Order: sequence, then C-alpha cells, then structure tokens
Amino acid sequence: MSDAALDAPHVPVMLAEVIDALAIAPGECHVDATFGAGGYSRAMLAAGARVYGFDRDPDAIVAGRALEAESGGALTLVPATFSAMEAELVARDAVPVDGVTLDIGVSSMQLDQAERGFSFQTDGPLDMRMSQEGPTAADFVNTADESDIADVLHDYGDEPRARRVARAIVAARPITRTGELAHVVRRALGYKPHDKKDPATRTFQALRIEVNRELGELADGLAAAERVLKPGGTLAVITFHSGEDRLVKRFLRERSGSMPGGSRHLPELLIKEKPSFEEVGRAVRAGEAEIARNPRARSATLRTARRTSAAAWSSTGSSKGA
Repeated sequence: MSDAALDAPHVPVMLAEVIDALAIAPGECHVDATFGAGGYSRAMLAAGARVYGFDRDPDAIVAGRALEAESGGALTLVPATFSAMEAELVARDAVPVDGVTLDIGVSSMQLDQAERGFSFQTDGPLDMRMSQEGPTAADFVNTADESDIADVLHDYGDEPRARRVARAIVAARPITRTGELAHVVRRALGYKPHDKKDPATRTFQALRIEVNRELGELADGLAAAERVLKPGGTLAVITFHSGEDRLVKRFLRERSGSMPGGSRHLPELLIKEKPSFEEVGRAVRAGEAEIARNPRARSATLRTARRTSAAAWSSTGSSKGA
C-alpha cells in the first residue's frame, strides 16, 4: 500500500491509545465499526491487519473506496450499521475477529458539510441523518409532542431547561433550517454572544442522538461485538457523551462480572452467565497535548476490554449455547 493511502485526512481521537490497546499482530482480522474518514482503519492496515470498515453514511463509504482499492484486498468497506456487524461478517466468512473498535458520535466530515444539518456553525437544512434515510431532525421537531421533545433534550443533551426549550420549539414551528433552530434555542435561554458555550450545542446533540437512534445502536453494537470477538480479542470504544459512556461502562461491568452485589434492600443480581470479558481497567482520556491539537478530544472517553472464552450472553440473561 502506498504511503499516501496511509495519510489520514482527519486524525481520530486517541489513535495511539486505541492501537496500543489493540496490540495488532500482522495477519489479524479487525473491525473498524465506525469507518468515517478511515483514520483507525489506516493505522490498523499499517500494523498489518485485515480490516472490515463499517459505516452507515454513504458519503463515508464513497470517500473510502480509494483506500479500499489501494489496500490490496486488506480493507473491505461494509455500508451498514455496526449493530449489523455479526450478520455482515458471517456473510463474508470473517468470524471470529481479533478486535472491534467503535468511535461513537458524529464525524468531522459530517459536521463540516452544512447540507447534512449536523451543525449550526453554518446554516443548512435541519437533517442530521447519518444514513441519509428516514425521518429528519426537522420531521421530529415539527411533529413530536412538546413533552417528547423535552424528554429528548433532557435525556440526550443534558439540557437543564429542556421544557422551556421544547416550549419555544413548538411555538416556532415549522422549523426547517439549522440556523432557525439555533436562534430559537438561544432566545429561549437568554444567550449572549460573549457567553462561553452556545446553548444550542446541547439541543443539536440531543436531536442527533434521537434521529439516529444512537444509544440503541450502541447497545446493539456492543452485543454484536461480543458475539464476533474471538477469545483474547479486544473491544475498544470511544464515547463523547455521558449517556454513551454510562451505557458502555455498565455493559462491560456486567459482562465482566463486576456489577455490585446486592444488599438487604436490593437483592443480588441474578446473573448466571460466565464473564464474557475480563475485568475492565480504568477509562482513558486524552492528554493535554492532544486536546490542544484537537479540542473535540476533551470530552472523549476510551474503554477497552479483552474477550474471554465464555459464550456470548443472550438478551434474556443466559449464555448463548450454554
């Protein structure tokens, strides 16, 4: 593969830490479950891995075709959600794998394209669909009940005045542009240009998570990763939102048998499965030098875990194949 093919247009968050955790040996099979601009895939390929790159965004797949062509068959792009990785990998006779990496959230490529509607920095249609299919953010804000909008803003955006913002959104409908929505939120919250953080950030994050079913997709993707990883394989997950990180943390604590025991007030969890992951270490966060280069890294959290030889858990609480 040429050196040019290995030069990533966007450096992903905590790349060195992720590659170090994966400890890739030449010839291993790895899944880059959120291909995006291909930064993790490039590093995996450089380490000698066979890589399957997943992305539900058609633009990311199109942009990645050149790297796929130059990889000499070492990279296969899969236009699908990462929750579908088990079926897609089985269809390609690629199970089990040595590692799965998930970088959760929106990519810089998506944020930079005004027509995608992920950012209010430049006005564009209120879209936010990663797959470019299904209902848009405009569809949601213009049709959902005020209470449902408030719940989404509170749960996914950590918006302390969610009901006030939801009320303002409903009063301003129809809203079709990112600039319109940002103006509504700012006016509702009394934003002033000199304020440190734009309050519209929380609303846009919440709507993006809702439109793309990001937390449900993450839960399904973690379970799929558990099923495709071989014993000793590594799962690496980077999150940028507290709700995402709580979900990952709980999944790994549960699957490693590290959930807290019961008390006389709360009965002990009735878990019969053997741990499918080894005991999980502490979360890793980006260093000051990386944050200075890439402010997006400030909110990133990396959690990694190694797969055991136990069967994958089923959703009903008993191991598959047990």
